[in-house]
Amino acid sequence: MIEVKNLSKFFGPIPAVNRISFRVQKGEILGFLGPNGAGKSTSMRMITGFVPPSEGTAVIGGHDIQTAPVAARKKIGYLPENAPVYPDMTVFGYLDFCAQIRGFSGAERKQRVWETIEKCFLTGVEHQTVSTLSKGFKQRVCFAQSILHDPEYLILDEPTDGLDPNQKHEVRLMIRRMSPEKAIVLSTHILDEVDAICSRAIIIAKGVIVADDTPDNLRAKSPVHGTVSITLGPADPEALVACASALPGIKNVTIIETSEAGLKARIFPRDSDPLLTEQLVSALSRNHFDVKSLFVEQGRLDEVFRDITTP
Repeated sequence: MIEVKNLSKFFGPIPAVNRISFRVQKGEILGFLGPNGAGKSTSMRMITGFVPPSEGTAVIGGHDIQTAPVAARKKIGYLPENAPVYPDMTVFGYLDFCAQIRGFSGAERKQRVWETIEKCFLTGVEHQTVSTLSKGFKQRVCFAQSILHDPEYLILDEPTDGLDPNQKHEVRLMIRRMSPEKAIVLSTHILDEVDAICSRAIIIAKGVIVADDTPDNLRAKSPVHGTVSITLGPADPEALVACASALPGIKNVTIIETSEAGLKARIFPRDSDPLLTEQLVSALSRNHFDVKSLFVEQGRLDEVFRDITTP
């Protein structure tokens, strides 16, 4: 596993990262979230040994990144921020160079490179110099070097940055396929990414961990979690409030929008009653409301993120 112990980084008197601790087990995909300047990239750099911590340490598969850095780094695949690659090398030449550094030689080295090119959807550009590639392709080249040696631990800083929607889907699919055999930490500011691939999420703000939970549990902290959103045809708002409030499980009714086309409202239950939606539909039907749509809100990560990270 990856174990981060009281990791801190100070730039002068300013704490960029302040005594963070967490563990990532094999099979987990941990989303590392935070606003700009929260300490995400600094944390990644310390975990991989790229930047020395002011305090604390990270243990990668039993190897301390400070006291046994080479042994720890052998187990890590690292995609740094902004995808740094050598612009004058071809894609194949760069990955071949990375394979040599990782200790591969002969037929195995070539096989690793070609398999990684295919896996990262780089076929067709393998003989182009990196400087001629788009930002998305450069990102994929850097991602390719991080998985070339089939590492046990992946540290990915904004892995889908600069990719188009199709490329994002492909990279997310690769990460999910690799996850059963690896411990993966990825930083992102894209909340959809957390929903798409992460089994757990940590939110960091001002260098401190402010939340650590599954995406579902974080969504449950949203103010609209469990509420019922409805869209009706033309209707009297007061009549809707009276109808819904008459049900014992309803706490409050908020009218969101009224127009000639219809009415939108959000209904807040007193507690989580699975039969409430059915009772509400029956009550609306009895009172001749024209129900266009109705769904139970699962909660919104963006709302939770804003509540947690803003003063």
